[in-house]
Amino acid sequence: MTKNTELIVLHTTKYGESSLVIHTLSEEYGRRSFLVRGIGKKQPMSLFLPLNILEADVVEGHSSRLYVARNISARHPLSGIRNSLYKNSITMFISEVLYRVVKDGAKEPGMFAWCEKNILLLDAMPGDFSNFHVRFLLELAVVLGFSPEVGDIEHFAGDRVPVVAEFLRLSFEESMLIPMSGQVRNEIAEALLRYIEYHSDSSVNIRSLKVLRELFQ
Repeated sequence: MTKNTELIVLHTTKYGESSLVIHTLSEEYGRRSFLVRGIGKKQPMSLFLPLNILEADVVEGHSSRLYVARNISARHPLSGIRNSLYKNSITMFISEVLYRVVKDGAKEPGMFAWCEKNILLLDAMPGDFSNFHVRFLLELAVVLGFSPEVGDIEHFAGDRVPVVAEFLRLSFEESMLIPMSGQVRNEIAEALLRYIEYHSDSSVNIRSLKVLRELFQ
C-alpha cells in the first residue's frame, strides 16, 4: 500500500552505497524512519537537511518494518532558513532535540502541526530570533504534556528562573525581545534541556548547542 504524506526530517543515516534512512516526524506515522534509494542520482542530499518539510509517497512493506519513501519533493523552499547561518544552526539544534526526545514509534498528538508551524515561522522571521530556540524548548515541554510552571523549572534553572518566568508570561513576539547575553541564553537552554530530560526519561546530550553558544554570544 502507498500513501502520500508530509515528513519533517530530523536526522539521516547512510544505508549502503546509495541509500539513506531518514528519521522523520509526520502526522500519519508520528516519529518513524524511512528508506530512501537513489541518493545522489534521483535524490540530492540537500533535500534531507534538518527540518526540511518533504512530500513523499510511502510504500508500506509487509515483510519489513522499514518502509520506503519515494517520489520525494520539498514542500516548502525554506530559503529564509537556508540563506542564514544562524537560522540553519537553530534548525540543527531543534532537529537534534526532537530526534533524541521523541521516541521512535511515538505519535504525539499535534506534534507535526506544531513543528511545521514553528519551522515556517522561523523561516519567515526577518530578525529578532536569537531567543527562538529557548521559546521552542518551553513550548515543546507543553506539547509533550509536561505543562511547565515556574516552580517546576526552578530546580533546573536556579538563578535564571526570573528570565524563564518572563518567557512563560509573555507572548511569542514579546519573548523574542527579552534582552539576554549569550551566556544567559545558553544557561537557560541547558536548564530547559535538563528539565525535558528529567520528565521524558531521555538522554538529551545535544551537541549542536555548542554551535549556538558560539554564534549567539
